[in-house]
Amino acid sequence: MKAKFKILIPEPKSKFIRVKCRQCNNEQVIFSNATFPVRCLSCGAQIVIPKGGKAKIEGDTVRILG
Repeated sequence: MKAKFKILIPEPKSKFIRVKCRQCNNEQVIFSNATFPVRCLSCGAQIVIPKGGKAKIEGDTVRILG
């Protein structure tokens, strides 16, 4: 039998992500598990499409924050 290792300190799988809009190169910070569509603040293009669990990111991921 294999021994199961218990995770002592659980960490969330969701993260904040800095995303760049493909149309206007504006950068925004979004949540990886977004439940609402996120639009670019400057041009209005849709950056994130919610998919139930993890959101589908339409823009370019610049950096993953914490």
